[in-house]
Amino acid sequence: MQYTTIGRSGLKVSRICLGMMSYGDQSGRDWILSQEAAEPLVRRAVEAGVTYFDTADMYSNGASEQVTGRLLGKFFPHREDYVLATKVYFPMGPGPNDRGLSRKHILAGIDASLSRLDCDYVDVYQIHRWDYETPVEETMEALHDVVRTGKARYIGASSMYAWQFAKAQHTARANGWTPFLSMQNHYNLLYREEEREMIPLCLDQGVGIVPWSPLARGLLAGTRERDGRRHTLRSGADPLADDMYGDADFDVVDAVRALAADRGLPPAQVALAWLLGRPGVTAPIVGATKAKHVDDAIAAVDVELDGEEVASLERLYRPHRILGHQ
Repeated sequence: MQYTTIGRSGLKVSRICLGMMSYGDQSGRDWILSQEAAEPLVRRAVEAGVTYFDTADMYSNGASEQVTGRLLGKFFPHREDYVLATKVYFPMGPGPNDRGLSRKHILAGIDASLSRLDCDYVDVYQIHRWDYETPVEETMEALHDVVRTGKARYIGASSMYAWQFAKAQHTARANGWTPFLSMQNHYNLLYREEEREMIPLCLDQGVGIVPWSPLARGLLAGTRERDGRRHTLRSGADPLADDMYGDADFDVVDAVRALAADRGLPPAQVALAWLLGRPGVTAPIVGATKAKHVDDAIAAVDVELDGEEVASLERLYRPHRILGHQ
């Protein structure tokens, strides 16, 4: 495993982040794994050197955080041995204050997450989306107080417009509050719209990029075919993938498959290797429900693509409408 820092911070993480959304309560989605089923996969990642783990309060309505806390506590002798990130924003109850980025919800959210994770602190506390109803000053001051009280070491953000991220960063710095160290955005070979504004902003400001859906909900790994066939349980019950990606995207999928065949590698390794080679990318967030998912992610760290290979993957890209900000 290779390690790097998140942006210009001193926080060192593995080049692969294991996404914990796939573990928790199976009652909501058939492809979610129980703690028992997830344990060998998380163990495999830990033994390979993964030290970076990402979850969110709303994944399985809190069950993902519970599983994450139990497994990491089992596999790491010391809390300082791993980097843990979670998120706040989406509804966690029926009340009007059970969601969003108000001071009330952020301070309640971090306490609830720490309880489920059975930890004293998280390393990165992230806002899951932009809150159009709460003043950014209220959000950034509340996040600063989460850091100041020791409940988080850093803060991060997820998908939003570049102007929103710039506004939040300016607000924090102008008031002497904690700025974001990371941007967790939608970024992969099929969706590169982040290269227009958000990624240049992050590069300029020294913010680490932690892409979600690095394999485009499995399309880049070969879970779906152009003719509509599905090869996995998740791909067969994933309407979001149908909404986010279209037939034209399979031209890029075919290019990935062709290069993978030439290199004798699984397509997932090629797609992840491309992403790992992009400027500013710290660590893709990789979900794993099978051992080969972990193995492909680990192996991709050592795959290097030359300029001609990168061009062959990029030349068929089709611009998209903005996806993933909601």
